[in-house]
Amino acid sequence: MRVSELISMALKTVTASWMRTLLTMLGVIIGVASVVTLVSIGRGTTAAIEKQYENLGTNLITVNIMGQGRANSLNYDEVMQFEQFKEFNYLAPTVTSSGVNIKYDRTQESYNVIGTNDRYFSITKLNLAAGRLLSESDLSFRTNVAVLGSTVATELFESANPIGKKINIKGYEFTVIGTLKTKGTTMGTSVDESIVIPLSTAQRQLGLGNIRTTYIEAADKEQMAAAQKTFSNYLTTKYKSANGFRVLNQDSLVEARTAATSSLTSQLVSVACISLLVGGIGIMNIMLVTVTERTREIGIRKSIGAKRKNILMQFLVEAVVISGLGGLIGLVLGIGISLAWPYINKNQMTVISWDISIYAFLFSVAVGILFGIYPANKASKLRPIDALRTD
Repeated sequence: MRVSELISMALKTVTASWMRTLLTMLGVIIGVASVVTLVSIGRGTTAAIEKQYENLGTNLITVNIMGQGRANSLNYDEVMQFEQFKEFNYLAPTVTSSGVNIKYDRTQESYNVIGTNDRYFSITKLNLAAGRLLSESDLSFRTNVAVLGSTVATELFESANPIGKKINIKGYEFTVIGTLKTKGTTMGTSVDESIVIPLSTAQRQLGLGNIRTTYIEAADKEQMAAAQKTFSNYLTTKYKSANGFRVLNQDSLVEARTAATSSLTSQLVSVACISLLVGGIGIMNIMLVTVTERTREIGIRKSIGAKRKNILMQFLVEAVVISGLGGLIGLVLGIGISLAWPYINKNQMTVISWDISIYAFLFSVAVGILFGIYPANKASKLRPIDALRTD
Protein backbone atom coordinates (compact mmCIF):
# COMPACT_ATOMS: atom_id res chain seq x y z
CA MET A 1 0.00 0.00 0.00
CA ARG A 2 1.10 3.52 -0.72
CA VAL A 3 2.00 5.85 2.13
CA SER A 4 -0.84 8.24 1.18
CA GLU A 5 -3.35 5.40 1.54
CA LEU A 6 -1.88 4.41 4.91
CA ILE A 7 -2.11 8.01 6.14
CA SER A 8 -5.72 8.25 4.89
CA MET A 9 -6.63 5.03 6.72
CA ALA A 10 -4.86 6.22 9.87
CA LEU A 11 -6.73 9.55 9.84
CA LYS A 12 -10.07 7.76 9.53
CA THR A 13 -9.16 5.47 12.40
CA VAL A 14 -7.97 8.19 14.81
CA THR A 15 -10.93 10.50 14.04
CA ALA A 16 -13.44 7.68 14.59
CA SER A 17 -12.72 7.96 18.32
CA TRP A 18 -11.57 11.56 18.52
CA MET A 19 -11.87 11.97 22.29
CA ARG A 20 -9.63 8.99 23.00
CA THR A 21 -7.18 10.24 20.37
CA LEU A 22 -7.12 13.73 21.88
CA LEU A 23 -6.40 12.36 25.35
CA THR A 24 -3.65 10.18 23.88
CA MET A 25 -2.08 13.21 22.18
CA LEU A 26 -2.28 15.39 25.31
CA GLY A 27 1.24 14.64 26.54
CA VAL A 28 2.70 15.40 23.11
CA ILE A 29 0.65 18.60 22.78
CA ILE A 30 1.77 19.87 26.19
CA GLY A 31 5.39 18.88 25.53
CA VAL A 32 5.71 20.61 22.15
CA ALA A 33 3.78 23.70 23.29
CA SER A 34 5.96 23.98 26.40
CA VAL A 35 9.20 23.70 24.44
CA VAL A 36 8.15 26.35 21.91
CA THR A 37 6.84 28.74 24.58
CA LEU A 38 9.76 28.39 27.00
CA VAL A 39 12.40 28.82 24.31
CA SER A 40 10.55 31.88 22.95
CA ILE A 41 10.41 33.45 26.41
CA GLY A 42 14.05 32.57 27.06
CA ARG A 43 15.25 34.10 23.80
CA GLY A 44 13.02 37.12 24.38
CA THR A 45 14.60 37.64 27.79
CA THR A 46 18.08 37.37 26.26
CA ALA A 47 17.17 39.89 23.56
CA ALA A 48 15.76 42.26 26.20
CA ILE A 49 18.97 42.01 28.25
CA GLU A 50 21.12 42.75 25.21
CA LYS A 51 18.92 45.68 24.23
CA GLN A 52 18.97 47.03 27.78
CA TYR A 53 22.75 47.06 27.91
CA GLU A 54 23.07 48.41 24.37
CA ASN A 55 21.08 51.43 25.55
CA LEU A 56 23.79 52.07 28.13
CA GLY A 57 26.57 52.21 25.57
CA THR A 58 29.45 49.83 24.98
CA ASN A 59 32.02 51.34 27.34
CA LEU A 60 30.25 50.96 30.69
CA ILE A 61 32.02 49.45 33.72
CA THR A 62 30.21 48.56 36.94
CA VAL A 63 32.02 48.33 40.29
CA ASN A 64 30.37 46.48 43.19
CA ILE A 65 31.93 46.41 46.67
CA MET A 66 30.98 43.42 48.82
CA GLY A 67 30.84 43.26 52.59
CA GLN A 68 29.47 45.62 55.20
CA GLY A 69 30.81 48.58 57.17
CA ARG A 70 32.78 51.70 56.32
CA ALA A 71 35.93 49.66 55.66
CA ASN A 72 34.14 47.90 52.77
CA SER A 73 33.09 51.03 50.92
CA LEU A 74 34.39 54.01 48.99
CA ASN A 75 34.12 57.72 49.56
CA TYR A 76 33.17 60.21 46.89
CA ASP A 77 36.49 61.99 46.55
CA GLU A 78 38.59 58.86 46.14
CA VAL A 79 36.28 57.64 43.35
CA MET A 80 36.20 60.94 41.48
CA GLN A 81 40.01 61.25 41.46
CA PHE A 82 40.06 58.72 38.63
CA GLU A 83 38.57 61.23 36.20
CA GLN A 84 42.07 62.72 35.89
CA PHE A 85 43.28 59.57 34.11
CA LYS A 86 42.95 59.38 30.34
CA GLU A 87 41.22 55.97 30.32
CA PHE A 88 38.27 57.32 32.33
CA ASN A 89 35.55 59.63 31.04
CA TYR A 90 32.95 59.88 33.83
CA LEU A 91 32.37 58.17 37.19
CA ALA A 92 29.10 58.05 39.12
CA PRO A 93 29.27 56.72 42.71
CA THR A 94 25.79 55.59 43.70
CA VAL A 95 23.76 54.64 46.78
CA THR A 96 20.25 53.24 46.46
CA SER A 97 17.27 52.34 48.60
CA SER A 98 14.12 50.57 47.44
CA GLY A 99 10.59 50.84 48.76
CA VAL A 100 11.03 54.36 50.15
CA ASN A 101 7.77 56.12 51.07
CA ILE A 102 7.26 59.26 48.97
CA LYS A 103 4.46 61.71 49.74
CA TYR A 104 2.91 64.48 47.70
CA ASP A 105 -0.22 66.22 48.91
CA ARG A 106 -2.50 63.29 49.87
CA THR A 107 -0.77 60.75 47.66
CA GLN A 108 1.72 58.30 49.12
CA GLU A 109 3.67 55.69 47.11
CA SER A 110 6.85 53.61 47.45
CA TYR A 111 9.68 54.12 44.97
CA ASN A 112 13.42 53.61 44.58
CA VAL A 113 15.68 56.45 45.67
CA ILE A 114 19.04 56.81 43.92
CA GLY A 115 21.70 59.07 45.37
CA THR A 116 24.38 59.97 42.81
CA ASN A 117 26.06 62.83 40.95
CA ASP A 118 25.43 64.72 37.72
CA ARG A 119 27.52 62.22 35.67
CA TYR A 120 25.02 59.44 36.33
CA PHE A 121 22.59 60.68 33.68
CA SER A 122 25.22 60.74 30.96
CA ILE A 123 26.64 57.33 31.86
CA THR A 124 23.25 55.61 31.92
CA LYS A 125 21.99 57.49 28.86
CA LEU A 126 19.01 59.05 30.66
CA ASN A 127 17.21 61.84 28.80
CA LEU A 128 15.58 64.86 30.38
CA ALA A 129 11.87 65.35 29.75
CA ALA A 130 11.42 68.68 31.57
CA GLY A 131 13.28 70.95 34.00
CA ARG A 132 16.96 70.31 34.72
CA LEU A 133 19.25 67.53 35.97
CA LEU A 134 21.45 67.50 39.06
CA SER A 135 24.50 69.76 39.07
CA GLU A 136 27.82 69.74 40.96
CA SER A 137 26.58 72.56 43.17
CA ASP A 138 23.65 70.38 44.29
CA LEU A 139 26.18 67.88 45.65
CA SER A 140 28.45 70.54 47.13
CA PHE A 141 25.65 72.27 49.05
CA ARG A 142 23.63 69.08 49.77
CA THR A 143 20.51 70.65 48.33
CA ASN A 144 17.15 68.90 48.71
CA VAL A 145 16.31 68.57 45.04
CA ALA A 146 14.98 65.59 43.10
CA VAL A 147 14.68 64.37 39.51
CA LEU A 148 11.69 62.08 38.96
CA GLY A 149 11.42 59.01 36.75
CA SER A 150 8.54 59.04 34.26
CA THR A 151 6.33 56.64 36.26
CA VAL A 152 6.87 58.56 39.50
CA ALA A 153 5.95 61.85 37.83
CA THR A 154 2.79 60.38 36.33
CA GLU A 155 1.59 58.61 39.47
CA LEU A 156 2.25 61.49 41.87
CA PHE A 157 1.25 64.43 39.70
CA GLU A 158 -0.88 62.87 36.95
CA SER A 159 -1.15 65.52 34.21
CA ALA A 160 0.09 68.43 36.36
CA ASN A 161 3.56 69.93 35.90
CA PRO A 162 5.74 68.64 38.79
CA ILE A 163 8.60 71.12 38.31
CA GLY A 164 8.94 73.30 41.41
CA LYS A 165 6.55 71.17 43.48
CA LYS A 166 7.53 69.81 46.91
CA ILE A 167 7.61 66.10 47.73
CA ASN A 168 8.35 64.43 51.07
CA ILE A 169 11.05 61.75 51.26
CA LYS A 170 11.41 60.06 54.68
CA GLY A 171 10.28 63.23 56.45
CA TYR A 172 12.42 65.64 54.39
CA GLU A 173 11.03 68.11 51.87
CA PHE A 174 12.53 67.98 48.37
CA THR A 175 11.93 70.28 45.42
CA VAL A 176 11.32 68.63 42.05
CA ILE A 177 13.74 70.14 39.53
CA GLY A 178 13.29 67.76 36.59
CA THR A 179 11.63 64.70 35.11
CA LEU A 180 13.11 61.97 32.93
CA LYS A 181 11.90 60.36 29.74
CA THR A 182 10.79 56.73 29.92
CA LYS A 183 13.82 54.43 30.06
CA GLY A 184 12.79 51.09 31.52
CA THR A 185 15.00 48.89 33.66
CA THR A 186 18.63 49.98 33.81
CA MET A 187 21.23 47.76 35.49
CA GLY A 188 18.59 45.94 37.49
CA THR A 189 16.78 49.10 38.64
CA SER A 190 13.66 50.59 37.09
CA VAL A 191 14.70 54.20 36.57
CA ASP A 192 11.11 55.08 35.62
CA GLU A 193 10.06 54.14 39.17
CA SER A 194 12.97 55.95 40.82
CA ILE A 195 13.78 59.36 42.25
CA VAL A 196 17.33 60.65 41.74
CA ILE A 197 18.75 62.97 44.39
CA PRO A 198 22.26 64.33 45.16
CA LEU A 199 24.58 61.69 46.66
CA SER A 200 25.65 63.95 49.53
CA THR A 201 22.02 64.62 50.48
CA ALA A 202 21.15 60.91 50.32
CA GLN A 203 24.02 60.06 52.63
CA ARG A 204 23.68 62.89 55.13
CA GLN A 205 19.91 63.36 55.44
CA LEU A 206 18.44 60.03 54.35
CA GLY A 207 21.20 57.85 55.79
CA LEU A 208 21.57 55.72 52.67
CA GLY A 209 25.04 54.60 53.73
CA ASN A 210 28.39 54.24 52.07
CA ILE A 211 29.21 53.90 48.39
CA ARG A 212 29.35 50.29 47.25
CA THR A 213 28.33 50.73 43.62
CA THR A 214 30.05 52.93 41.06
CA TYR A 215 29.31 53.26 37.37
CA ILE A 216 32.24 54.14 35.14
CA GLU A 217 32.24 55.33 31.54
CA ALA A 218 35.57 54.54 29.92
CA ALA A 219 37.01 57.05 27.48
CA ASP A 220 36.16 54.68 24.63
CA LYS A 221 35.74 50.97 23.85
CA GLU A 222 39.50 50.48 23.44
CA GLN A 223 40.21 51.99 26.89
CA MET A 224 37.78 49.72 28.75
CA ALA A 225 40.37 47.07 29.63
CA ALA A 226 42.83 49.71 30.86
CA ALA A 227 40.17 51.46 32.99
CA GLN A 228 39.01 48.16 34.43
CA LYS A 229 42.58 47.15 35.31
CA THR A 230 43.43 50.54 36.85
CA PHE A 231 40.38 50.53 39.14
CA SER A 232 40.83 46.85 40.04
CA ASN A 233 44.47 47.42 41.00
CA TYR A 234 43.48 50.37 43.19
CA LEU A 235 40.81 48.34 45.02
CA THR A 236 43.15 45.37 45.44
CA THR A 237 45.71 47.65 47.07
CA LYS A 238 43.07 49.38 49.21
CA TYR A 239 41.46 46.18 50.53
CA LYS A 240 44.65 44.07 50.36
CA SER A 241 42.60 41.46 48.52
CA ALA A 242 41.07 40.88 45.10
CA ASN A 243 38.03 39.08 46.54
CA GLY A 244 36.08 41.93 48.13
CA PHE A 245 34.84 43.56 44.94
CA ARG A 246 33.75 42.99 41.35
CA VAL A 247 34.69 45.17 38.40
CA LEU A 248 32.58 44.12 35.42
CA ASN A 249 32.43 45.55 31.94
CA GLN A 250 29.35 45.67 29.75
CA ASP A 251 30.18 42.48 27.87
CA SER A 252 30.71 40.53 31.10
CA LEU A 253 27.35 41.64 32.48
CA VAL A 254 25.54 40.67 29.28
CA GLU A 255 27.29 37.29 29.13
CA ALA A 256 26.58 36.53 32.79
CA ARG A 257 22.87 37.36 32.61
CA THR A 258 22.46 35.65 29.22
CA ALA A 259 24.19 32.51 30.49
CA ALA A 260 21.91 32.41 33.53
CA THR A 261 18.81 32.83 31.36
CA SER A 262 19.97 30.19 28.86
CA SER A 263 20.73 27.72 31.66
CA LEU A 264 17.28 28.17 33.20
CA THR A 265 15.61 27.86 29.78
CA SER A 266 17.52 24.64 29.04
CA GLN A 267 16.43 23.12 32.34
CA LEU A 268 12.79 24.01 31.71
CA VAL A 269 12.97 22.64 28.15
CA SER A 270 14.40 19.38 29.53
CA VAL A 271 11.38 19.10 31.81
CA ALA A 272 9.08 19.78 28.84
CA CYS A 273 10.81 17.01 26.85
CA ILE A 274 9.90 14.58 29.62
CA SER A 275 6.27 15.41 28.87
CA LEU A 276 6.91 14.39 25.25
CA LEU A 277 8.30 11.03 26.39
CA VAL A 278 5.31 10.53 28.69
CA GLY A 279 3.11 11.31 25.69
CA GLY A 280 5.00 8.64 23.75
CA ILE A 281 4.26 6.08 26.44
CA GLY A 282 0.58 7.05 26.20
CA ILE A 283 0.68 6.49 22.43
CA MET A 284 2.26 3.07 22.87
CA ASN A 285 -0.35 2.15 25.46
CA ILE A 286 -3.31 3.15 23.30
CA MET A 287 -1.79 1.41 20.26
CA LEU A 288 -1.47 -1.82 22.25
CA VAL A 289 -5.15 -1.50 23.18
CA THR A 290 -5.96 -0.82 19.52
CA VAL A 291 -4.11 -3.96 18.41
CA THR A 292 -6.13 -6.00 20.90
CA GLU A 293 -9.42 -4.45 19.75
CA ARG A 294 -8.62 -5.01 16.06
CA THR A 295 -7.16 -8.50 16.28
CA ARG A 296 -9.94 -9.95 14.13
CA GLU A 297 -9.44 -7.23 11.50
CA ILE A 298 -5.73 -8.11 11.37
CA GLY A 299 -6.61 -11.78 10.89
CA ILE A 300 -8.97 -11.00 7.98
CA ARG A 301 -6.39 -8.77 6.28
CA LYS A 302 -3.69 -11.41 6.60
CA SER A 303 -6.00 -14.18 5.35
CA ILE A 304 -6.68 -12.27 2.12
CA GLY A 305 -3.02 -11.67 1.41
CA ALA A 306 -1.75 -8.80 3.54
CA LYS A 307 1.92 -9.25 4.35
CA ARG A 308 3.56 -8.70 7.72
CA LYS A 309 5.18 -5.45 6.58
CA ASN A 310 1.76 -4.12 5.48
CA ILE A 311 0.31 -4.66 8.96
CA LEU A 312 3.43 -3.24 10.61
CA MET A 313 3.33 -0.11 8.43
CA GLN A 314 -0.42 0.35 8.99
CA PHE A 315 -0.09 0.52 12.78
CA LEU A 316 3.22 2.39 12.73
CA VAL A 317 1.71 5.10 10.49
CA GLU A 318 -1.26 5.36 12.89
CA ALA A 319 1.13 5.96 15.79
CA VAL A 320 3.05 8.58 13.79
CA VAL A 321 -0.18 10.31 12.71
CA ILE A 322 -1.32 10.55 16.35
CA SER A 323 2.03 11.96 17.52
CA GLY A 324 2.34 14.20 14.44
CA LEU A 325 -1.13 15.67 14.93
CA GLY A 326 -0.34 16.20 18.60
CA GLY A 327 2.94 17.88 17.67
CA LEU A 328 1.19 20.11 15.12
CA ILE A 329 -1.47 21.18 17.63
CA GLY A 330 1.25 21.79 20.24
CA LEU A 331 3.26 23.81 17.74
CA VAL A 332 0.31 26.07 16.91
CA LEU A 333 -0.58 26.38 20.60
CA GLY A 334 3.02 27.21 21.57
CA ILE A 335 3.36 29.87 18.87
CA GLY A 336 -0.01 31.34 19.88
CA ILE A 337 1.01 31.55 23.55
CA SER A 338 4.38 33.07 22.58
CA LEU A 339 2.69 35.78 20.53
CA ALA A 340 0.13 36.50 23.26
CA TRP A 341 2.61 36.43 26.17
CA PRO A 342 3.86 40.05 25.84
CA TYR A 343 0.24 41.22 26.08
CA ILE A 344 -0.33 39.08 29.19
CA ASN A 345 2.96 40.08 30.85
CA LYS A 346 3.78 43.64 29.85
CA ASN A 347 7.39 43.40 31.08
CA GLN A 348 8.22 40.29 29.06
CA MET A 349 9.09 40.05 25.38
CA THR A 350 9.28 36.84 23.33
CA VAL A 351 11.26 35.84 20.26
CA ILE A 352 9.85 32.81 18.44
CA SER A 353 12.58 30.32 17.62
CA TRP A 354 11.44 28.73 14.37
CA ASP A 355 14.32 26.26 14.24
CA ILE A 356 13.59 24.94 17.75
CA SER A 357 9.86 24.87 16.92
CA ILE A 358 10.51 22.66 13.89
CA TYR A 359 12.85 20.42 15.91
CA ALA A 360 10.18 20.05 18.61
CA PHE A 361 7.63 18.99 15.98
CA LEU A 362 10.07 16.52 14.39
CA PHE A 363 10.86 15.15 17.84
CA SER A 364 7.17 14.52 18.43
CA VAL A 365 7.05 12.54 15.16
CA ALA A 366 10.15 10.61 16.25
CA VAL A 367 8.41 9.81 19.54
CA GLY A 368 5.52 8.33 17.55
CA ILE A 369 7.92 6.13 15.58
CA LEU A 370 9.86 5.07 18.68
CA PHE A 371 6.85 4.16 20.78
CA GLY A 372 4.80 2.84 17.84
CA ILE A 373 7.30 0.18 16.76
CA TYR A 374 6.48 -2.29 19.54
CA PRO A 375 2.65 -2.28 19.09
CA ALA A 376 3.02 -2.37 15.29
CA ASN A 377 5.49 -5.24 15.48
CA LYS A 378 3.17 -7.12 17.84
CA ALA A 379 0.26 -6.68 15.40
CA SER A 380 2.33 -7.85 12.43
CA LYS A 381 3.36 -11.07 14.21
CA LEU A 382 -0.21 -12.24 14.84
CA ARG A 383 -1.02 -15.54 13.13
CA PRO A 384 -4.12 -15.28 10.89
CA ILE A 385 -5.80 -18.36 12.36
CA ASP A 386 -5.30 -17.19 15.95
CA ALA A 387 -6.52 -13.71 15.07
CA LEU A 388 -9.69 -15.01 13.38
CA ARG A 389 -10.55 -17.12 16.42
CA THR A 390 -10.63 -14.00 18.58
CA ASP A 391 -14.15 -12.82 19.53
